Amino acid sequence: MVNVNGQRHPNALISVRNLDKTYERGGQVIHVLQGLNLDVEEGEFVAFMGPSGSGKTTLLNLLGGLDLPSAGSITVAGDEITHMSGSRLTQWRARHVGFVFQMYNLIPVLTAFQNVELPLLLTGLTKAQRRERVELALSVVGLADRMHHFPRQLSGGQEQRVSIARAIVADPTFLLCDEPTGDLDRASADEILELLDHLVSAHRKTVLMVTHDPRAAERAHTVLHLEKGVLIEGIAAR
Repeated sequence: MVNVNGQRHPNALISVRNLDKTYERGGQVIHVLQGLNLDVEEGEFVAFMGPSGSGKTTLLNLLGGLDLPSAGSITVAGDEITHMSGSRLTQWRARHVGFVFQMYNLIPVLTAFQNVELPLLLTGLTKAQRRERVELALSVVGLADRMHHFPRQLSGGQEQRVSIARAIVADPTFLLCDEPTGDLDRASADEILELLDHLVSAHRKTVLMVTHDPRAAERAHTVLHLEKGVLIEGIAAR
């Protein structure tokens, strides 16, 4: 269930209350997000749509602890993250958030296996434990046979699958996807959306996705629209 009316849902995995984000530019205050409320339960697939500049990516950055709000609160799995120290927020982010970006952000000199392993290098896992997790993540995204390939040896869709494997390798609480199909052809985009759908349905992952693509949004359980920093409506996609 996804709720945007401000009434707190008792089973919410992610709870956002009265969220504001402002910037100052040339002495002018710019309101990017205004009074936003949102509850998302575990296992939901939510798509955020809206014109450029509406605050979609800003919202994702706030939910992932990459930025701090000007006012309001964000609580994830019982942790109120908006007042965490920088070091604690870094630890929280590594444990709870998997990021998937439009441009993959793979390191070209590392193999698929090594790219996926990166988030685990600062954990206390042994080499054998890391290998087991990486191989499992690559298997989930259908690239077990490409683990020793470099990014240049992979198609765009395969590169995005590697980035998704990297996002899920630490078993995060939720995934944040910023235009994950924006740089892909239609066939590859559909494959990535099928994978995200599978992560939700088979693995109970919670996915929050920013997209401009109506066909991508159709895969979500709920589509939410942002316009000028205001969450204006929620539409059940299926």
